[in-house]
Amino acid sequence: MIYAAPAPGLLAMLNDAADAPGKNLPAPNFSVRRCLADLLPRVHSAIVLMAAALVSVWQGGLVFDLIWLGAALAVGCEWQYLIAAPNPRVRVLLVALGLVLSAYFANKAWFGAACSLLGGCGLVLALAAGPRRRVWAFGGIVYAGLLLVSAAALHGSAEYAARSIMWLFATVWGTDVFAYFGGRLIGGAKLWPKISPSKTWSGTLTGVFAGALLGAVTGAYGLGDPWRALPLFALGFAAAAVSQGGDIFESWVKRRFDAKDSSGLIPGHGGFMDRLDGFIAAASFAALFGGARGLDSIAAGLFDWF
Repeated sequence: MIYAAPAPGLLAMLNDAADAPGKNLPAPNFSVRRCLADLLPRVHSAIVLMAAALVSVWQGGLVFDLIWLGAALAVGCEWQYLIAAPNPRVRVLLVALGLVLSAYFANKAWFGAACSLLGGCGLVLALAAGPRRRVWAFGGIVYAGLLLVSAAALHGSAEYAARSIMWLFATVWGTDVFAYFGGRLIGGAKLWPKISPSKTWSGTLTGVFAGALLGAVTGAYGLGDPWRALPLFALGFAAAAVSQGGDIFESWVKRRFDAKDSSGLIPGHGGFMDRLDGFIAAASFAALFGGARGLDSIAAGLFDWF
């Protein structure tokens, strides 16, 4: 039986027919799907965390204390597991003990006693962590304690309790959101590629300005004097810059221990350290600044200018 090969023209027609169904179809946009897959968990987690934070301010009292104690405990435990030191269970127990006792004294405005307790527990933590991790273990309870004591100090004002926390929310959240989208829309030079590869100068500056503006509007709302927004904008600009510094610091700590996230507790965000790094830095700055002015309360040091 003699086999005759198809003519070249026929082969070309057959190939064109086989390829035709896909010629006019666009290639699937996997980058869009990947972006949505990354963004949606972040949005869902952010909504839940924001709701919890706002409920703490709305309810105040014991609800506020318990929510922020829980956040500080999560941060402290994540830090202790992140540094991979010996005796992790003992260290976590000491963190919990130190933070619970410090919360009790901080809520009574005995901040010296609260800080002393944190320092004492930190020393015991250092002994339990072994010679190579002592400083890191001590720093972990201080880091978590800053969140707890700063939030309690700002919320302890009779006149500005909720306002001071809402001002911080607006400043830090505004900075984070506008830095995220500003960096992706504008792009440009990286801020510190070895520590935080995704952070750009454009996103950072956009976020700091937007955070300061949102904080000034939120903080001055309802005070009856629009001029109060000016010092709040300047203070918010500093707090927003500090919050970005806190973000970079936490990224440096994670890179020091070869970790991408502090934990996997929050979908799309990693852990509580990843979510609260900027807030811890900004709240600590605000509490120190407000306390340094020596007014009736620490929060009054943020709002009373005239």
